[in-house]
Amino acid sequence: MVVSREEAPREWVPVEDRFLGLDRRTFKAGFTALAVALLLIYGLQALNAAIPWHNEIRAGQVLDLGGGATAVPPVGWQLESGTLTGGAGATATNLQILLASGGATIELRGTSYDGSATGFLDQVELSESDTPGVTGARGTLTTDAGLVGVVQSHTGPSGDGIDVAFKMATGTTQAVDSAPALLVRVRTASGQFERYQDDVGALLRSITPGVAQ
Repeated sequence: MVVSREEAPREWVPVEDRFLGLDRRTFKAGFTALAVALLLIYGLQALNAAIPWHNEIRAGQVLDLGGGATAVPPVGWQLESGTLTGGAGATATNLQILLASGGATIELRGTSYDGSATGFLDQVELSESDTPGVTGARGTLTTDAGLVGVVQSHTGPSGDGIDVAFKMATGTTQAVDSAPALLVRVRTASGQFERYQDDVGALLRSITPGVAQ
């Protein structure tokens, strides 16, 4: 006589491995997946909330322009990129600083350029086409440290602003022409430049060439 043994269905779960009709052996993997999902949904949001994205300028802080050169940023503006004095240090010929407040930005770029501030601004204006609207007459601005900058204004429906070019040295023509160049680019929403002009003017007047220049 042949006795056949009936095999349990593959989906059958022994009684000792059941809980409320579910397979307890799958709980560990399920809870792990749930924990990862909750971390991705809520944990990263909590981490982002705990770490502020902004870097608001406080009184007494100073921008490092490299080579001992500095500028005083307006209090309350956000430092989007760039280095403050006492930090990692900046390079005058490879400088990128960005400040923002509402609809206004101030960008400072440092680079090498052999020639005058006027020649440097000419090169910038020719190579970049993002200047808005109508170009105004050029003027000059002298900082408290004696640096002479060349100022070009722009205005139009897409926004207003100024470009100011400096050579980061004082003294002989040879010393000035061989010094690093600095471009300060200010952009605001259309008709809003006057709202920020005091902050912009104070920053421009504060620029110093540093003892090393």
